[in-house]
Amino acid sequence: MTYSNIIVTTENRITTIKINREKALNALNEKTIVELHDCIDQLSQSEDTKVVVITGVGKKSFIAGADITMFEGKSPTSIRKLILKLQETLNKLEDLPFPVIASINGYCLGGGIELAMACDLRIASSTAIIGQPEIKLGLIPGAGGTQRLSRIVGTGRAKEIIFLGDNVDAESAKSFGLVNWVVPPENLEEKTLKIASRLAKGPSFALNMAKEVINRGPESSLLDAIRMEAELFALCFAHEDVKEGVNAFLNKRKPNFK
Repeated sequence: MTYSNIIVTTENRITTIKINREKALNALNEKTIVELHDCIDQLSQSEDTKVVVITGVGKKSFIAGADITMFEGKSPTSIRKLILKLQETLNKLEDLPFPVIASINGYCLGGGIELAMACDLRIASSTAIIGQPEIKLGLIPGAGGTQRLSRIVGTGRAKEIIFLGDNVDAESAKSFGLVNWVVPPENLEEKTLKIASRLAKGPSFALNMAKEVINRGPESSLLDAIRMEAELFALCFAHEDVKEGVNAFLNKRKPNFK
């Protein structure tokens, strides 16, 4: 598929996806969702990618939500089909077998924060504006916001953010645990690349196993989750990265993971 609403590049095993609708503040429309869905499908099979970074073109907006015009004139049945497609896309993003970083530049609202929450790590510009404002349109979040937000910040804080629909600044979002790092706008790309490069040099199999058990654990009882952890811990010993890591540690050198 040829993309026009996203820009995809890969360098040093880091794949960057940029939402390319700057005039619309990078809002998600149907075409963008279809392109993201296809891109994520391709990445799930990629042997050249170890880390994915998602950001928006320009400095003003990461993703300013779903493009509300795509719902105009549609029936509830058609809207349900569309929102399920977006949910499926974000679920696939969350399930990618390597770390995914949201590099949040500017507005990150509605579907934007829902996409960011499907990523593993979130780095925000200090000027970022984050929120779930759907309630102000008589709506609720539809692309996983009610569930992922409550899992990340707790149900009390999630209800505050969703019920009131007020935006929060980057530092407040960090204090809630909604973003991992906040940096000045001019340092966002540098910080993102630094974290992505560190992950790209890490043990990809172990990172995948860690992501799997962290993501799936909350769906299970504590006993079942730590049993899953034990299984995946043991599985790591079947991978060559463990031999490399132990050898590097014993010989006091940096490991060269595959």
